[in-house]
Amino acid sequence: MQTVNHRHLWRVTLLLQWCYVLVGCAAAAYPLQHYEAAYTKAALETPDPDPAKLARLSQADVARVTHGRYLVQIVGCAACHTDGALIGEPNAARQLAGSRLGIAYTSPFQSSYPGVAYPANLTPDPKTGLGNWTDAQIVAAIRNGSSEDARGHLVIMSWPLYQQMTDEDVNAIVIYLRNIPAIEDEIPKRIAPGTRASTPYVYFNVYRSGPELQIH
Repeated sequence: MQTVNHRHLWRVTLLLQWCYVLVGCAAAAYPLQHYEAAYTKAALETPDPDPAKLARLSQADVARVTHGRYLVQIVGCAACHTDGALIGEPNAARQLAGSRLGIAYTSPFQSSYPGVAYPANLTPDPKTGLGNWTDAQIVAAIRNGSSEDARGHLVIMSWPLYQQMTDEDVNAIVIYLRNIPAIEDEIPKRIAPGTRASTPYVYFNVYRSGPELQIH
């Protein structure tokens, strides 16, 4: 009959207890445990240009507005820049007027409170939208992901894909945005990492492993 090594059994029991503790701590510390997958809606319709504004344009510029609207549609600007487009139901009265659903732009594994940006109001409202932006500033935002309220590139925007747009295409987007109805809608300011956001937000990034995590 085989005897039981009580000292060995005690060590195994203690080791198992520590494993349960560590697993429990890891689960509690995992930064995405309270999140669920969010999927964007199908490409949204873009707002009609303002008829009064179109009436003042030349036939050539009206054609550029039409082309700009087509480009905004196919690149999916409204999917982020419209309230309710990512989660819930899109607000048809506020197309392209920005979103109060934030998008995290820093790693969820570095801080419990990531940096959060909010898709801007793209309508020509002078107070809360692009009304006081120059054409060059709008072009920079499209091609470089730069904005007036923060330095550097906005990593959650697909600006690297838009860099290959021709000047004709980018300028068509600008003239289209200039000629849609202006909607006054103040969007929250960007939140720095380490600051708790007061609104819901989603993660849109992919993070690579660092050198210390590489498998050899």
